[in-house]
Amino acid sequence: MTSPLLRLRGLHKRYGATHALRGVDLELQRGEVLALVGENGAGKSTLVKILTGVVQPDEGTIELDGQVRRFAHAQASQAAGIVAVHQETVMFDELSVAENIFIGRHLQRGPFVDWPAMHAQAAQVLAKIGARFAPAALVKDLSLAERHLVEIARALSQQASVVILDEPTAALSQQEIRDFYGLVRTLREQGVGVIFITHKFDEIFAVADRWLVLRDGASVGCGAIAQADERELVKLMAGRAIEQVYPAPAAPPGEVVLRVRGLSHPSEFDGLSFELRRGEILGFYGLVGSGRSEAMLALMGLNADARGEFEIDGRRFKPGRAGDAIAAGIAYVPEERQRQGGILSFSVQHNISLAGLSRFARGPWLSALRESALCGRMIERLQIKTGSPHTPMAGLSGGNQQKVVIAKWLGLDPRIVILDEPTKGIDVGAKQAVYQLIGEMVAQGLAVILVSSELPEVMNLAHRVIVMRRGRQVAEFARDGAEAEAVVAAASGLSAPPRPHAPLELRELAA
Repeated sequence: MTSPLLRLRGLHKRYGATHALRGVDLELQRGEVLALVGENGAGKSTLVKILTGVVQPDEGTIELDGQVRRFAHAQASQAAGIVAVHQETVMFDELSVAENIFIGRHLQRGPFVDWPAMHAQAAQVLAKIGARFAPAALVKDLSLAERHLVEIARALSQQASVVILDEPTAALSQQEIRDFYGLVRTLREQGVGVIFITHKFDEIFAVADRWLVLRDGASVGCGAIAQADERELVKLMAGRAIEQVYPAPAAPPGEVVLRVRGLSHPSEFDGLSFELRRGEILGFYGLVGSGRSEAMLALMGLNADARGEFEIDGRRFKPGRAGDAIAAGIAYVPEERQRQGGILSFSVQHNISLAGLSRFARGPWLSALRESALCGRMIERLQIKTGSPHTPMAGLSGGNQQKVVIAKWLGLDPRIVILDEPTKGIDVGAKQAVYQLIGEMVAQGLAVILVSSELPEVMNLAHRVIVMRRGRQVAEFARDGAEAEAVVAAASGLSAPPRPHAPLELRELAA
C-alpha cells in the first residue's frame, strides 16, 4: 500500500461544552472512494469544515501528500487541492457556467478577463465529466443535477486531488443518481481521492471502496466495502440495532377534513382531485419534476397561478396567501428546510416561534416567557438535540434542523400537516424519529400529506398513495394493495407485471 493521499490523526474540535470531534482518524488513498457515514450530529460536518479550512482543529494533524498541513482559511484548503461539493449548491444564478467554474480566479489577459480562454477551459472540463450544457449557459437555467456537475467541474478545474461529496444525490432523480455514480467512478479513475458522505446505503455499496463510521464525534470503525455487513454498519452508526423503522399502522382514518377538486396550474400540474381524512397519511409519490411539491405550494396559497376548489370540513376555502392556509389549520414543512423551512442564523427558539408570533404578543411586544415555554415543550417532545434554545439553527445537525422546522408548525396545533420530503438528507436513526413523530400525529387525529420520492417510505407509512407523472394524477394505491413495481411503473409511465408484494429489506429502508 502506498502512502495515503490524505491522513488525519487524532482530530479534536470543541465548541464550548460540545466536543464535536473526539480524536478522529482517517486515511484516503489516491483513486479511492471512502464512504463517510454516521448519524446526524456524529461530526461529519465538523470534519468537512476542518478539511475545507472553515474551522481549525483544536488538536490533531492533517497530512496531505505526506506533508503536515493546517488550513487557515478556505482559500488555503482549495489551493492545496481539497474541494467540497455540498448538498445545497452555492452558486451565482445570474452568471454563466464558465463564470461559476472560475469564480474568484478569472483568467486574465493583461487587465482584461480572457473570456475565450475561460470558455475553452470550461468546455474541456465539462467534457471530462460528460456535461451536456454549454459554458455560456446561465446557472439559473440548469437542473439541480447539472448544478452539481458545475461544482465538480469547478473542483477539477482547480486540479483537486481530494473531492468531498456531501449528500450530493439528496434531490436527484433515479436517472440523475445513476449518472452521478458514473461521474464518481470517473473521478476515481483519474486518481482523485473521494470522500463520499451519504445516508443512503445503496449508494455506499454502489460506489465506495471503503467505509468509515463516525459516532458521537469519534471514528468507531472502518473497513472494505466488499466485506461490509449493512446491519453492522447501522449498529455502528447508531450504537444500537435499528430493526423497526416504520411505526405500526394507526386506527382507520375518520371523516374527510380536506377535499380538493380540479387543482390545476398552467404549466406545472393539472386536474388533481383527492380527499384527506382525519388520522390519515396520504402519500404523494412521483419522480422529480412530477409536480408534487408545486401542488402542495398551491394548497398553502404560495402558487398564485393555481386554480381549483378546496373544502375544509365541508366549507369552501380559497388560500390567497400562506396566512389564510395557516389560519385554516394547514401546516407545511417544505422540502428545502434550509432555504424555506427555517432561518439558519436565528436561534432554535426563534425558529420554533416564527410561524405563530401573534400567540406570544402582549400588545406590541413579544412575551419571551411564552415563547420560551413553547420552545421548551417542543424540544422535549421532539427530542431536539441542542446545547441551548438560543443555539443558532445553523449549528444543529440536519436531522435536528428538520425537527425544529416541524416543531415550528406543531406549535400552532394544526389539523392538516403537509410534509414534503421530511427525511431528505437525514440518517436512519433520525428517520426513525421522524417516522415515529408522524405516527404520533395521526394517532392524535391530525391529517398528514406525505410527499416523498423514497418508495419504501411512502409505501410503508401512507394509508393511500397517489402517484403523479408530468403534473397529472395517474394512479392511486391502497397500502395493502400496493406493489412496488406497479407504483414505479405508474410514476415512470412504464408497464410492469404484477408480483406478490414482498417485505422491504433493511437496505431499502435505510436508503
